[in-house]
Parts: sequence; C-alpha cells; structure tokens
Amino acid sequence: MERPASVVKEAIENSLDAGASRIEIDVEAGGTRLLRIRDNGAGIPEADLALSLARHATSKINSIEDLEAVASLGFRGEALASIASVARLLLTANTEAESARGHQALCEGREMTVEVRPAPHPRGTTLEVRDLFYNTPARRKFLRTEKTEFGHILEVIKRQALSRPEVTFVLSHNGKQVIHYSAAHTDSEQKRRVAAICGKEFAEHTVAVERSAGPLRLWGWVAEPTFSRSQADLQYFFVNGRVIRDKLVSHAIRQAYRDVLFHGRHPAFVLFLELDPAGVDVNVHPTKHEVRFRESRGIHDFLFSTLSRALGDVRPGHASVTAGPSSEGVAARQGAMGLEVGGLPGSPVSSLEPRHLKGLSGAGGGDASHYYARGVGTSSAPQPEFSAGSAEIPPLGFAIAQLHGVYILAENQHGLVLVDMHAAHERITYERLKGARDTTGITRQPLLVPQTLSVSAREAAICAEQAEELAALGVWVEPVGEEMVMVRELPAALIEADAEALVRDVLSDLLEFGTSDRVASSMDELLSTMACHGSVRANRRLTLPEMNALLRDMEETERSGQCNHGRPTWVQLGMTDLDKLFLRGR
Repeated sequence: MERPASVVKEAIENSLDAGASRIEIDVEAGGTRLLRIRDNGAGIPEADLALSLARHATSKINSIEDLEAVASLGFRGEALASIASVARLLLTANTEAESARGHQALCEGREMTVEVRPAPHPRGTTLEVRDLFYNTPARRKFLRTEKTEFGHILEVIKRQALSRPEVTFVLSHNGKQVIHYSAAHTDSEQKRRVAAICGKEFAEHTVAVERSAGPLRLWGWVAEPTFSRSQADLQYFFVNGRVIRDKLVSHAIRQAYRDVLFHGRHPAFVLFLELDPAGVDVNVHPTKHEVRFRESRGIHDFLFSTLSRALGDVRPGHASVTAGPSSEGVAARQGAMGLEVGGLPGSPVSSLEPRHLKGLSGAGGGDASHYYARGVGTSSAPQPEFSAGSAEIPPLGFAIAQLHGVYILAENQHGLVLVDMHAAHERITYERLKGARDTTGITRQPLLVPQTLSVSAREAAICAEQAEELAALGVWVEPVGEEMVMVRELPAALIEADAEALVRDVLSDLLEFGTSDRVASSMDELLSTMACHGSVRANRRLTLPEMNALLRDMEETERSGQCNHGRPTWVQLGMTDLDKLFLRGR
C-alpha cells in the first residue's frame, strides 16, 4: 500500500466484485486516521474471514482458465493482507439478506494474527482501517498533507464511479458528506454523472461514441477539439470496467486527434472498451493500471477508426451549435490569436461558388441572394426573419458582413456566428486534398541512390514480417542482413524527406504499436502546407454570396470546426451571451 487512496481503490474493487450496488466511504484525517468502506454486496462467509486476510489467498481464481481470462477487478489476493500488516484492520461481513447476524475479523501488525468473533451486520461487508502505517513510521512520514491525500482518494472514487454508473457512491470526510453519486441507469442519468464528475462544461462539449465490431465495443464521450486541456488531467479510459493507462490506447487517441488539436493541448475523454476477457492480459503490472492486448494492432485500428469517424462529424450542424466556447477553449483561442492569420497568395476563390442558398421564410421569400447586395457590408434589402422553429436556416446561418477582411459575421437562429475565413477555407481545402490522395492511393518513387541503414535484429525482422504494411505506406524497405536494411522507395510526395529518420520512426512504431502513422502524418503536414498556401488570404474581400458559399462548405466538410493547426474556425454567440455583454435584463 502506497497511501490511503491505494487502500480505498483495493477495497472498492472488492466491493464491486462482490456485486455491491451501494458503496459508502468514510474518511478521517485524509485517510491516515480512519478509512471505512461499507457495501451491500455478497459478503464473506464466516469460514473465509480468516482466510481472506492470509497472504496470497484469493477466492476469485478457481482454475487456470480463470487466470487466463480474468473477469474480476481484484484477483491477486494480497490487498487485505498488505493492509493488515501496516494498519489496524477490522473486517465485518454477513452473507445473509434476512438476518443481521454476521462475523468480524480483527487483525493488526506484522504478526498477522486474526481473531474472529460474532458481530451484527446487514448483508455485505465493512472494511475498517485505522492508523495507517502506525508501525512503519518511515512510510508514514512520506505521506502528504491531509488535503493532498484526500484529493487522491477523491480521484480514485471518481474513476470508480465513472466505471460503474449503476452503483451508488457516497463519500464523507471528517463527518461531512462530500459527494453522493446516485445510481445511474438511463442515458440521461449517466450523462449527469459524467457532468458531476468531469464538470458541466465537459458534458456540454462532448461527442457521444458508440460502435461495436465483432467482440469489441467502444462507447462513451470524447470532448470536441475546442474543449482541449493544458494537461492530460481529464482522460479516463476503461477496459471491461477497469481504469487503465496504456501506451497503445493513448497512441490511438492522439492519432485520432492529430490534426484537430492546437499544439501543446490535450484531449479530454471518458471511454469504455469492452471485449472478451481472454483478449486482454490484466496481470502485467502490480497495480493493474497497464494491460496487454492479445490483438494489439486490431485494438489500435478499432479505437483510431472509431474516434476519427466521431471527430470527423464535429462540424456545424452535427455538433451542438449553441455551445459557447469553454474556458479552456478560450485559452487555446487566446494563444492562437498571436499567430499570423493568412498565408502566401493563394488560388482564386472561384471554388467558393454560391451553393445551397435556400429560400428563407422572411419577407419577400425566394432565394437568399435576394436579401444581399454584392460587395462588402450589410445589405440595404430587407433582412430575413429568424425564428427558432425555422427549418430553412442552415446551422451557420447567412453572412451579413465581413470584418477587416479576416472574419465573416453571420446570423443564425441562435444569434451571431463569427468565422475565421482563412482558417475555415484552409480546412476545407485540406480535407479535399486528403480525399484526393485517399482516392488515388500513395504513389511510390525510387530513391536515386538506395540508402542502407544499420538497425536492430528486431527491426530487420519486422521489415520482412510487415513488408505489405510498409508497401501500403509507400515505403519499400528490404532486409539485406541480420542487422541491415535497404531503403529503396518512398512516397513520391516525401521523396525529399529525411529517409533515414522517417524509416526509423516507422519501424519504432511498428515494434511498439503494430502500426504506424508516421508516413500519413508527414504527408498530411505536406498537404496542410499546400492547403494553407492555397486558401483564401486574410484581407481578401469576399462578396456575400462567396461568404455564404464558404459557410455551406463548412457545414459539409469533416472537422471543419478547426483548421489544420487545431485553431477554431468559428464561434457562436447566442442571444443570451450578447445580452450579458450589454447587461440586458438586469
């Protein structure tokens, strides 16, 4: 046991394994004086009370098959014994639902002598731990302040409460109730629990994820890219109900967010992966925070494709257009304001043809262009009437003006929309370039002089094993010795790239994750540069029909909520936001 939070984690996992639907945690002095965890689970039979406190004893593994497909959270059988060796432990349990009869096991100190006696208790188990590390002062002095230790306990309970929404969790500290998470059974109740744990802002800026493929199922919520964090403090990933931190999972998620996050920012998510317990080894780390997947590449591809598809739909009309900027998102935008907007002279904006201009329900009816004069500025013609129930108004509404040749101002049914026209057109151009590349495939080009690299034996072996994978990436590398490979071809678009650095990075990824996005990432960077140079520049005056055409293209383009560099392309200011600015209604 490292700290009081470790005790709480092990106890809660035992309660969950026992089928508890309600878990109450009482803490005093940050857990150093008292930790009491009470549940209404199956309880422990009298005959097993003493055995449950013995070292290396477990009732959760009955056969070798159970060990190969672990379905319980705890299974090592060391937690209670470890706790008892450094604290005064009292374990009370009852397996009878109708009777208050129960038994109690008392154990403390290094001798690990267990005394069992009758004690009244409802069905379930109560673990009481007092004076943690009282007999190991060297470990006790390394504990932090009461506030810090309680913060770690709080984080443990939040994770467990996210993993099991159907269970009620109650936490009290020094006699005062701190949290009460009622059992959540419906989708709306689960969303409320997520909001209570992760914050209301996170819940309002999330995209729901739900996908099944064979034995795999991924569900939960990922934050929109504009709701990013300065640190990775809002990332929860669960495998079969177990909270984990895994390199392969983190890599797949980062890859999905690759070109929609502002640099230096971190995504936020609460995700649940379900699969056959035999497909994941949870016995590779003492704390069970790390796992090893038997089909790691398949898991990686499933996570990446699912999240990439979900994030691709984060665009006007698919995500909530009424959601305002988050505080973290505002920080990202403020950081982005220091960047130069615009680029080199690009291609003409003839591609921004006025399309999808639907009739409006305002005075005069007819085509939307009827209300706008060509040129910059607002039209003197009658403006359309916006009503909340109008189905004719597109998500980004219609342009009403251009500000300093940089921003498009548009009106939709919620209020005012501000669009960074260069950032928006950059994303549109970028996605079209990627689509064209994906349609034609990757063209390989031979190096003028093949390059020989010294590599490890494992890297040379993986070149031979995954020759088809490398070829699909546009890379032709062949082993020419036990620790030597020769690079013969690269993607034509990257022929000027550093061949050695690119191939070494690809081989490193293949060894660690079974897949690599290095080539795709490098090609995307090239296409991003091309898109930046080929997009409408700042200070380019657009006509209102051109502005409206850009808005319609944004509504149809994947990931159009962010430019290629992760900066937001548009923000919504609702009527409530505008009223606050002018103190209306006060």
